[in-house]
Amino acid sequence: MNDAIVDTAINTHRITILQAINAALADALADDERVFVLGEDVGDAEGGGIVGVTAGLSKRFGDDRVRSTPISEQAIIGASIGAAIAGWKPVAEIMLMNFVTVAMDMIVNHAAKLRYMSGGKTSVPMVIRTMTGAGASTGGQHADYLEGWFAHTAGLKVVAPSTPEDAYGLLRSAIDDPDPVIFIENLISYGNKGPAPVSGHRVPLGKARVAVEGKDITIIAYSAMADRALQAAKILSQAGISAEIIDLRTISPWDQETVFASVAKTGRALVVHEAVKPFGPGAEVAATLSSEFFGRLKAPVERIGAPFTPVPFAKSLEDAFIPSPARIANAAQKLVEQGKL
Repeated sequence: MNDAIVDTAINTHRITILQAINAALADALADDERVFVLGEDVGDAEGGGIVGVTAGLSKRFGDDRVRSTPISEQAIIGASIGAAIAGWKPVAEIMLMNFVTVAMDMIVNHAAKLRYMSGGKTSVPMVIRTMTGAGASTGGQHADYLEGWFAHTAGLKVVAPSTPEDAYGLLRSAIDDPDPVIFIENLISYGNKGPAPVSGHRVPLGKARVAVEGKDITIIAYSAMADRALQAAKILSQAGISAEIIDLRTISPWDQETVFASVAKTGRALVVHEAVKPFGPGAEVAATLSSEFFGRLKAPVERIGAPFTPVPFAKSLEDAFIPSPARIANAAQKLVEQGKL
């Protein structure tokens, strides 16, 4: 990437998710002097991040506002919390999602709880950007989806975009938000292209997107799995099955209104995520749907997730670990056929 990406990404016809995030950061830095970016190797002298998400930003806005830090997740999050309390709007980068474990006390016991423990007098307007996802053979300590940990923590919002437009709009909204937001980026999806957002575009937090309309089954997903669900919908259409795809976009709080409307129409639901299936976010969605639509569903609510194992390194095992479009389509077809009995 180069400086031109920062200036022109939002004006091109189609851009990648990586470019959209870069553009969102650039626009937020330009629009509000309280915004600053910090994290390991985020400065241009260090390469603009390990995959170039922040490339060009320190050259444009200076090292004071795009700060490369020591290799210390605790320092990054601790500094961000202090700055947020003092009136700044930090956007912290934790290089890989597994590394949030080093700073969990600060995230869960401080950032998430300060508004509540101060009686609403203290806000912590900070964003924690982090990257994850299997598919690049990075192994068990670098590719976990841990969104369920944070979705289970009161005081945090959790966001996971799947398109360039949503990546830009959700990040701008996350930076605007008065409370801490976990912003999850998928490593394998960075190069996915889509329509370029208009500068200043916002996507409301907590609002899902109906990616494809359908009438036979609702498939609910987010992040990279939203894209795989769309691929599954094409497979299903060849079998005469019309699948409605809901991209949650925000995992917590999730958009019950949009999901409920879809399931009320289709009578069937399948929840898909890359996180391991046991105790995953899909269990919350499935339990809520089963309760809300008790007696009205045409088939049980089903879930697809990764097996209960660390992310494997071997490519063949890793491919089997990640829910595939064929697997999603097969599960959806079984639900539709079951509902016809």
